[in-house]
Parts: sequence; structure tokens; C-alpha cells
Amino acid sequence: MPLLLINDPWPHWIFEDSASGDQLRLVPERGGLLTGWRCAGREILYLDADRFADPALSVRGGMPVLFPICGNLPGDQLPLPGGSYPLRQHGFARDLPWSLESLADDTGVAMELCDGPATHAHFPFPFRLRLELRLEPAALAITARIHHGGEPGDAAMPFSFGLHPYFAVADPGAVRIEGLPERCTDHLTMAPAATADQLVRLGEGVDLFCADSGAVRLVDPPAGLALTLETAAPFDCVVVWTEPPRPMVCIEPWTAPRQALVSGDRRLLLAPGENLFLHCRYRLETLA
Repeated sequence: MPLLLINDPWPHWIFEDSASGDQLRLVPERGGLLTGWRCAGREILYLDADRFADPALSVRGGMPVLFPICGNLPGDQLPLPGGSYPLRQHGFARDLPWSLESLADDTGVAMELCDGPATHAHFPFPFRLRLELRLEPAALAITARIHHGGEPGDAAMPFSFGLHPYFAVADPGAVRIEGLPERCTDHLTMAPAATADQLVRLGEGVDLFCADSGAVRLVDPPAGLALTLETAAPFDCVVVWTEPPRPMVCIEPWTAPRQALVSGDRRLLLAPGENLFLHCRYRLETLA
């Protein structure tokens, strides 16, 4: 099915799999944002529609893209050998317009963001970021390709990459999350913590980071569904975030922790002319 432009309740594009009826809804002009994913007849993503309708407010919902950093930097400044650059939390990719096209094999869509005047003041590197979203049976497969467009002899490009999907649930306190490592970092205090102690507070609000995660499963008994995030290194850090009373849970794949471009912890470096491919998949299942 070709991309279909819908103007209600705001302009957005729809890609639908003709066999399954699964669907992606996208607003590339708002940070390459996936606003909806319908799978097996259900809407999987949460979106605060009232907040989205006000462009002056940050988005709460869908699947924002985090690049070239995940989290924040001290003083919102990126220190580089050539100087310091202002760079706000989660970077600029979620704020800029992207291009959009159908994939050649008709399995999904691709969105792209390239460097330009709007990025050079914050991140002095030529880059191309391509995000491919593919509908699979009861799943959404995601591939990100990051390209350093510099010339031989240019500096390597440091970055982190992440996704920030909001998954709709009736009650964050009624879900459970399986598969995370035993230890995590509590983003609220930036201190090490026991993951189990954090997960019992999903209904109160948590923000935790785990490195080297495998498959992470969100189980929602009231909805009769489970959603598994499958990761592959270096895209195998996972953030869990809840913000009650919002009926959502974020299960986010990141490549690195907060402030990685300063600390060097899991920071990615890409030489001029090189590409890096990152992969993850969300798989939906019905509970017996």
C-alpha cells in the first residue's frame, strides 16, 4: 500500500500492510515521529493528543528519536576539541523535519535526517541518519543507519542513539517487566540500584537505565498482551520510564547512558565515510 496522507486530526501519513491490516502512522515534520502502531487490531503506542496539538510543547507519546545524544549533558554543552556546542537533552533529531518514503519492498517506511544549518550550531559533523520501520507478523522491526559524511582526515564523529517509544497500558502499576539485568542506574538519583526495587514502583514513577540487556518483556495482564523488545549490541541498553498518571510505559533502546559523550562510557565513534547499523525489534504476543 502506498503512503496515504490524512489531514484529521492533524496532517499525518499512514502505511498499512494489506494482508494483516497492521498500520504505521507518521508525522515526519515533527522530528520523524511515529505517532501510532496498530498491530493485531490494537493500538500499541500511547500519544497525548492534546499536548501534540501544541507545537510549543514537547511530545509525550509516539516514538521520538534521540540523536546525537541520549539524556542530557552537563550544562547542556557538548565539549569537543574545536570548542563547546549547546546541545539540549536528547539532541535535536526529535525536533527537526525528516523526509519520508516507502521502502522498496513495501514492508514499511524509511525516514531520513541530514545535517544542515539547523544542526551545525549544535553538532559540527556532516551526517545522514536513516530510520527504517518494517511491519512483520505481530512485530515492528527497526533499523537505524548512521553515516558520517566527512572527508578522509576529518575528526571521528562521537554520538549516542536511542528511541523513546511510549506504550499504552491501562495501569502502569498492573504491568510487570521481565528480562532486565539485576542492577541498574536510577536516573532520578544517578545512583546504582537494584532493578527489582525499581520495578515494584512502576505505578509511582520510575526512570531506570540498564546496560547489556537482552530481550526485555513488558507483560500487561489486564490487556492480555505482552510486548518484547529484542536488542543487539551496541543497541542493547534499555531505559524504563513511567510518569503516572499517564497510562503508558516506556521501554527504550539506547546505545549508551546519559553523558556518554563526556564520560566516554559506551560512546560511539564513527570515522569519516563509515556507516553504523543499529537493530531492534518489538514483538507482540497474546497472553493465554
